[in-house]
Amino acid sequence: MIRLQIISNKTIKAAFMTTKFQNRRQQLASSILSEVINKITYKQLQLETIPENFQYPAPNPQQKYVLYAHIPFCESLCPYCSFNRFIYNEKKVKSYFISLRREMEMLAEKGYDFVNLYIGGGTPTVDLNELTTTIDYAKNLFSIAEVSCETNPNHLSPEILNQLKGRVDRLSVGVQSFDDKLLRQMSRYEKFGSGDQILEIIQNAVGILPSLNIDMIYNLPDQTEESLIRDIEYINKSGAEQTTFYPLMSAPSVKRAMEKTLGKLDHSRELRYFQIISENLSKVYRPSSGWTFSRKDSTLLDEYIVQYEEYVGTGSGSFSYLNGRLFVNTFSLKQYEAKINQGKFPLYKIKKFSRYDKKRYRFLMELFDLSLNTTKFKKDFKIPLLLGLMPEMAFMWLAGAFDKWQNGRIYLKPESRYLLVVMMREFFSNVNVLRDQARSALSKEEKLMCVVNDKLYHNEFA
Repeated sequence: MIRLQIISNKTIKAAFMTTKFQNRRQQLASSILSEVINKITYKQLQLETIPENFQYPAPNPQQKYVLYAHIPFCESLCPYCSFNRFIYNEKKVKSYFISLRREMEMLAEKGYDFVNLYIGGGTPTVDLNELTTTIDYAKNLFSIAEVSCETNPNHLSPEILNQLKGRVDRLSVGVQSFDDKLLRQMSRYEKFGSGDQILEIIQNAVGILPSLNIDMIYNLPDQTEESLIRDIEYINKSGAEQTTFYPLMSAPSVKRAMEKTLGKLDHSRELRYFQIISENLSKVYRPSSGWTFSRKDSTLLDEYIVQYEEYVGTGSGSFSYLNGRLFVNTFSLKQYEAKINQGKFPLYKIKKFSRYDKKRYRFLMELFDLSLNTTKFKKDFKIPLLLGLMPEMAFMWLAGAFDKWQNGRIYLKPESRYLLVVMMREFFSNVNVLRDQARSALSKEEKLMCVVNDKLYHNEFA
């Protein structure tokens, strides 16, 4: 009996040491990744002036594209959000949607077609009539089979959901947390209610549309392990088909407002919090990307750029990636509508990726979908993956990130998904810096429209 106990204790200790070693290896690998990806992405996203003789690229008939539509209006602004967004103004919203539909027309005239439409913001449902008109219009223009759309909890009413039924396949609702203290810090408690009230709203909304996704944020400065576990318990009993947990990300433009309302960001807890999420969600959900978890198979994820290497963004502040080039639409509402009225694509700047940058971009986006297609990589780049991205692949092997290699694919180990979170966090943090650069070109009036303190806008321009 004593001997069995000793063996059992040794087994437990060995398992503990293995877990401890794996965590240390992940912490070290993630620290290195954070620094490297940050530097690479910062350099990769330095935008260039558009040449005078520039022509918008024609579509590749062999390529499948996803269409993104950006709706940059919110009823109020969150302190952590760095997307292109402005305080709601009915006249500006209606004028904007007209221009957005015209931009879609211009793409159709260029020969583009799309299989999926993703509508983000801002708050796309801020004007339901304009939104539904635009969805119907896009479906008439293109071969769109699936539509994803973002919204907020206060727009999950039966009236709005019934209008979206048959139009939207996946509705993603921004909750961020069910913790009342954190909701107050994020200025969401007054707007959307308590965590219990939001849960009830979601439970009543489940089943009306094919898929409901709950967007959450973790590693908030005042978030505790207990409050995170409670958030996950709410998710598990919500009935939602999908949930996406993003690590808190910052940008220079919102850093001051974020630190004032939420506190300073600390990445040292991020791995532990991600493990808590993965462990506790596994009772109901399974991973479908680096930070998305689904109850069932779904072709719709929160990051459309993961499943479609090439995509076209419409609207002010949107991004496109076509034939190895990144295109950024103007963040100015005035310039956006002026260019559309002139029959021109509303571009702000572009960035041409080097051949190696293209390979890195493929590596990052495809791996976030939990595997790498080695066959397609060799076909597209005329070089095997192991040779084409030797430093990147060597690092991932040394980090113990890869699992099996079969049928032309390398699969990621489930416990290594956090490495992808770090990669995407640094990538999007630098995209936020890019957004800040584009936002700096706005007029004084438009800058005031996108400050966190929306009272400033109303006092100045009401």
